[in-house]
Amino acid sequence: MTDVRICFVGDSFVNGTGDETALGWVGWLCRDAYAQGFPVTSYNLGVRRDTSRDVLRRLEAECTLRLPRDCDGRIVLSCGVNDAMWEAGATRVAFDESIANLTGMLSFASHYRCLVIGPPPVDDDAHNARIERLSKAFAEAVQGQGVPFIDLFTPLASDVGYRRLVREGDGAHPGGEGYERMARVISSSPYWWFGS
Repeated sequence: MTDVRICFVGDSFVNGTGDETALGWVGWLCRDAYAQGFPVTSYNLGVRRDTSRDVLRRLEAECTLRLPRDCDGRIVLSCGVNDAMWEAGATRVAFDESIANLTGMLSFASHYRCLVIGPPPVDDDAHNARIERLSKAFAEAVQGQGVPFIDLFTPLASDVGYRRLVREGDGAHPGGEGYERMARVISSSPYWWFGS
């Protein structure tokens, strides 16, 4: 059987922060892959408050250790909510730098099968406007690199139940049910590797 190893690299949403089941969307997806006969080795490399700048800085070191040449190594990238966060009169990372950071990540990740998951919405309309703009720009950037992109923002922003779960959480992260909804959006995409 093929030795499939996946590094999920990103922020607190990758980490599954706030999920009382301790699965997060990464755990839901990998559990389902196992159930379908794909025993993947997964590495959850989500770090709270990480921006695209932080992810770019650690990506190569994190993945090189975990994806030896003799395995079917894959990388899932997901970040952006923290980039678009408003602090001290500006976003934490400038819009153009966020795009450049993602392009830098894709340059390294091109050595592997790669997938980009867009940032999800939060319970703040102004922040969501910035997240939506960044998500659309990320989609365009990865398309130019020939890398698949799965949009979380659009389906979850219109999901009343998901928005309620975020409000009931900390205003950004949902509980387990919300992460399961994220996983369903991802697994229903033709770009996800292990079917729905």
